[in-house]
Amino acid sequence: MRQGWITKTFQGDRVIWALVILFMIYSLLAVYSSSASVAFIKYGGNTTFFLRSQLVMLALSLVIIIVVHHLPYRIYYSLAGLSLLVAVGLLILTFLIGSRINEATRWIEIPGTGFRLQTSDVAKVALVIYLASAISRYQNMLHDFMLVTKFIMLPVAIVCGLIMPENLSTAMMIFGISIMIMFIGRVPFKFLLAYIGMAAVGVVLFAMVLTLVSDDNRVEVWKNRIENYFSGEADADGDYQSNQAKIAISTGGLFGKAPGKSTQRNMLPQSNSDFIFAIIIEEYGLLFGAIPLILAYMILLFRGILIVKRCDTAFPALLAIGLIVMITVQAMLNMLVAVGLFPVTGQTLPMVSWGRTSALMMSFSIGAILGISRVADTGKKQEDLASDIDIEDSEKVYEPAEA
Repeated sequence: MRQGWITKTFQGDRVIWALVILFMIYSLLAVYSSSASVAFIKYGGNTTFFLRSQLVMLALSLVIIIVVHHLPYRIYYSLAGLSLLVAVGLLILTFLIGSRINEATRWIEIPGTGFRLQTSDVAKVALVIYLASAISRYQNMLHDFMLVTKFIMLPVAIVCGLIMPENLSTAMMIFGISIMIMFIGRVPFKFLLAYIGMAAVGVVLFAMVLTLVSDDNRVEVWKNRIENYFSGEADADGDYQSNQAKIAISTGGLFGKAPGKSTQRNMLPQSNSDFIFAIIIEEYGLLFGAIPLILAYMILLFRGILIVKRCDTAFPALLAIGLIVMITVQAMLNMLVAVGLFPVTGQTLPMVSWGRTSALMMSFSIGAILGISRVADTGKKQEDLASDIDIEDSEKVYEPAEA
């Protein structure tokens, strides 16, 4: 009876469920350890503040995953356009009433709650859902450059353009993920090259205009971080954090210093979020920290590909692979920054770093992936799967692009 209740509650790909538990274990241990000194200073000796906060977020994340993975994926198809409009509206509101923290306006503070919503995280997921919907709807017309530009590329440009002034790294990441999804969805490669060229020109022109019209902008921050990274010169913020992360990794070695024994957590300003991977290596080493996490994200990508292969229609396949690509790309960027192979970007480690908006949106994404795998695992016939979507163009068999 008990086993039947568990099986009914936790459906879908069991390997992904196991990875979710693994990520949560790493998250709880690493966030508590990396945040202890910050919590002691900031919250009057209460070293368990972040532990309790993260425990609540993980419990809420688990609830979100369970609820979302039981929802039929046709809901996302129907609400794709509306969700993107809401996300764009939130990005515009961020410009108007957003909270300015660390010289950047990226959050909307919800009055009376103390909760800050990072709107780029919401927009990122909404855009992936929209791209899966649009590509599946127009999959037989993707040779039309104007149509692809109008209905697929233009929304990407709007979202990235709204995020770019305050968060260039996130805008570039979202653009790159969008290009990957379009490539997988069989958008002609020559179109993608054209969009990449236009995006590069657009960023340069935007930076030039912003420099001319305003002295208070982030162009110099972008320029200094990139120049300092490639030249190896010191930088007051990014280089300091990167150096402290390298020290944490080098002192962790193969086996680590043991849980709770990190010393660099006292020097790293973002030890529980952007650079949590470095703290995990310092305490658990390469064998028990870095390698298991890297393998976990690679396994997540592999399981996502297997789910896509079992999908008979375009939308669920594109949605699953789009969300999987989004999660793994962000994870790889976070790890590359931590080990000093990429300039500081401010990306969190999905399902592991301390956070609120990011944790909630990643949980929704995992839930949607599990929901698609749940339907694919039932062994329904193609017509049953296709009936989940009422749009005729989305009922055609999906064939991913060849690499």
